[in-house]
Amino acid sequence: MGSARAVAGSCPLVSAVVCVVLGLEAPAAAQHGTAGEWHVHGGENGYTRYAPLDQINAETVADLEVAWRRQAVDASLHARWPDLRYSNQLRSTPIMVDGVLYASNGIGMVEAFDPATGETIWVQDIPFLTNDETPRGAANRGVGYWAGAGEDRPRILSVRSSYLFATDAETGRPVLGFGDDGKVDLRIFADTPEPQPFNYISPPLVVRDVVVVGQLMEDHPRTKENRPGYVRAYDVRTGELRWTWNPIPQAGEPGVETWLDDSWQYSGMANVWTNMSADDELGLIYLPTGAPSNDMYGGHRPGDNLYANSIVCLRAETGEMVWYFQTVHHDLWDYDNNVAPILMDVTVDGREIKAVVQLTKQAMAYTFDRVTGEPVWPIVERPVPGSETPGEWIAPTQPFPTKPAPFDVHGISHDTLIDFTPGLREEAIAIAEEYVLGEIYTPPSVRNENEGETRGTLQLPGSVGGAEWGGAGFDPETGMLYVPSVTGTFAADLTPGNPDRMNVRYTRGDRAFPEGPRGLPLLKPPYGRITAINMNTGDHVWMVPNGDGPRDHPDIAHLNLPPLGQPGRAMTLLTKSLLFVSEGDPIMVRTPPGAGPEAGKGFRAFEKETGAVVWETTLPAGTVGSPITYLHEDRQYIVLPIGSLELPGEWMALALP
Repeated sequence: MGSARAVAGSCPLVSAVVCVVLGLEAPAAAQHGTAGEWHVHGGENGYTRYAPLDQINAETVADLEVAWRRQAVDASLHARWPDLRYSNQLRSTPIMVDGVLYASNGIGMVEAFDPATGETIWVQDIPFLTNDETPRGAANRGVGYWAGAGEDRPRILSVRSSYLFATDAETGRPVLGFGDDGKVDLRIFADTPEPQPFNYISPPLVVRDVVVVGQLMEDHPRTKENRPGYVRAYDVRTGELRWTWNPIPQAGEPGVETWLDDSWQYSGMANVWTNMSADDELGLIYLPTGAPSNDMYGGHRPGDNLYANSIVCLRAETGEMVWYFQTVHHDLWDYDNNVAPILMDVTVDGREIKAVVQLTKQAMAYTFDRVTGEPVWPIVERPVPGSETPGEWIAPTQPFPTKPAPFDVHGISHDTLIDFTPGLREEAIAIAEEYVLGEIYTPPSVRNENEGETRGTLQLPGSVGGAEWGGAGFDPETGMLYVPSVTGTFAADLTPGNPDRMNVRYTRGDRAFPEGPRGLPLLKPPYGRITAINMNTGDHVWMVPNGDGPRDHPDIAHLNLPPLGQPGRAMTLLTKSLLFVSEGDPIMVRTPPGAGPEAGKGFRAFEKETGAVVWETTLPAGTVGSPITYLHEDRQYIVLPIGSLELPGEWMALALP
C-alpha cells in the first residue's frame, strides 16, 4: 500500500474545490472569499479555511471588540417550548451567503441571522414538530448551501435527527419538491426493509447537483457484527437517492481479499463521520473513512480491512471510486481519518500539482495528486511492533510519508516524559512503569492490574492526538499549511470479552487518560502546538506552542517557563494577513487533562511567517466549532461558536470599531 490505488470502473471518487497555486488563477468555485463571504464550513469545498481579507491585520487586530452575541437557540423557540433543553456544546460553524448567516442551532434546526447584528431573520419551519411535545436534538457542525439554477431557488441543506432537509434560503420554509415535502428519511437503506438507527454531526457536502452525507455510528465493542458506514448522495433538487457507496467491499469486489476469513460478511463501520471535501471543477469527492468495528481489537476481522482508515476519491455524479489510499492497515488504535482532506495547488520540483492532503491523528500529512492519487512524495511501508494479545491479527507494516515529516510526537519512552524537575521526572517514570511503552503503532495490550502487570499501552499520538477535526489552514498565495495538533496519550487497554454478553475475545477497557505527577501532564510539552509546513517543498518552517498550558501550576510556576501549549481541539482561521487559532474548550469529548485553569478560552492571532503571537484574548468560553470571517457592508467580522460546562453555547462576533 505504498502508493495510492487507482480503481477502474467500480467505485466513485470526486475531488474538491481547490485553492490557488502561486501565480495561477483559482477556479471560480474557490473564489467565494474574494466577495467577502463564507459559503462552506471549511471556507470552500477544499477546506482551506482561508479568506483573502485583511481589514483585520497586525496593525488593527488589537482593536477588535465584540460586535454581537447570539444565543444557541432563538428566543421564539424557547417561548414555543418552555422546557427546551440542549447541550452547551454549540459545535455549529455558520456559513455566510448573500448577506445572511445560516447555522444549525442548539437543537439542530437551521436559523438565519443578520451578519451585522446577529438578529434573527428566520427560524426553520419543520411542520411535523408540534407545540405539544418539546423536541430533542443537538447542534451539528454546520449546514450546506446550493445556489439553485433557473427557477430553482437557493436552498439550505441540513441534517437534523434522522432527516436530510432542504429549506428555502429566503423564507426558512421546506422546499416541497425535495423528498417528502422537504425532507428525506435517512433511516431508510436499500439493504434492509426496516429503518435503521441514523445520526450525523457533520455538514452535508454539496457538489454540483448532489448532496452527500455520511453517518456517525456507534461502535459495538461487544460484538464483531456491525453495519457498514454507507455514504449516500441525493439529488439536490428532488431528494432522489443517486448513489450509495459501501466502505466494506462485498463478494467479488476489489478489496474484499483484505478481509480474511470472509470477515467482510459481518464487519461494519469504516464510516465517514467527519467533514468531507470536494473539487467542484473536477467533480470529485474526497472521503476520510474511519476505523472498522471494533476499533481496538481486530482478531475477528483479520486482514488490512479496506476501505477503512483511507482517503477515498469518488465521482460526485455516480459514486464510482477513482482512487484510494489506506493510511492505517487493520486499525487497532482508533486512528479514524478525522479531518476533511485539504485541497491545494502546489509547485513541487517545478511541477504544478493539483494536490490533496489528508492530515491524521497519527500526526502525518499524506499528500497526493488529487486527480490520479499518486503520492506527491514517496510513502514507504515500515515494520511496526507485533501484538501479544491472543487471537489478534496485526499488519506487519504501516505507511509513512517521507515528506512532510510528522508534525507531532511519535511513540512514548522515558525520554518523552515530563522532566521540569528531577522529582517530577522520577514520579513520571514510576507512573509510566505501569504501562507498555513503545514506538508509534505499538498495539493495545491486555489490562491486568495485579502487581507487576500492565494497565495497557500508552499510545502516542492518542486517539485524541495529532490533527483534530478542526483541520488546518492553507494559504494559496504562499503554499503554507498551518496545522494545530495535540500531544496527548491515553491507555489503550483491552479486557477479556464475557462470552455471556459478547462474541469478541477481547474488548476495549477504560481508555483512561493517565494522570501525570501532581496533576501535571505525563509528557513533555508542548501539549498543543502549531506547525507551519511549506507544501511546495514538504519542509517544516516553524513550530510554536498554542497557549500557556499549566505553566502557572504551583509545582513549576517558580521556573518561569515559556508557554507550554493547551491540549485541546484547536480551530483554525486563515486570512491574507494573519493566522488565527483557538484552543478548543474542554467540554469537547475526551479533551486530554493537565491544562491550566483558563483551559481552552484563548484565541490568538499569529504572524504567518514566524509563528509569533501578535494578539490574544480570553473568551468567555472556549471554541466548540470553527471560526469564520466575512466582509459585510465594508466591515470584516470574525464569528466563533463558543460554549463550556459553565456557559451556554452562543455565537460571538468580533469586529473593528
